[in-house]
Amino acid sequence: MAADAPGPSRATDRPGDTSPFALGLLLRQAHWRAASVMAEALRPLGIELRHFAVLIELVNRGPTVQRDLAAATGSDKAGIMRVVDDLERKGLAVRKAVAGDRRARAVEITPDGLELFDAAHVAAEPLAERLVAGLGSGEAEQLKALLTRFAYPAGGEA
Repeated sequence: MAADAPGPSRATDRPGDTSPFALGLLLRQAHWRAASVMAEALRPLGIELRHFAVLIELVNRGPTVQRDLAAATGSDKAGIMRVVDDLERKGLAVRKAVAGDRRARAVEITPDGLELFDAAHVAAEPLAERLVAGLGSGEAEQLKALLTRFAYPAGGEA
């Protein structure tokens, strides 16, 4: 390769990167930033993001079997069991038998879990505002709309 010829694009997560990996790396960096801010909101409440992700699913879906919680949160079987164990210990969720399936257990949010869910949103509001403070008028809504379309494509393709 000649000294003055450009080499292959190198993947970074920096602005202007033309690598085919750039978008994924940038999304990962954005996730880390958002996750650390939201973890700050949850810390005083005694839970982590992995716990809150399960509470979100329970609020949205109602009682849910663990395998479906694992799929919805991107967890594995052992990981979701640990999270549900933690939530049960804290009184935020309970496991209940599923009619017609002696082995399956549905996880259900408790009144204390719902109360904590609401408190987390109140605590997160000012931090979420700080997270998007550098964006212009309407840009936070635009970013959310674009990320939603990206994460949930209309045709269902990955």
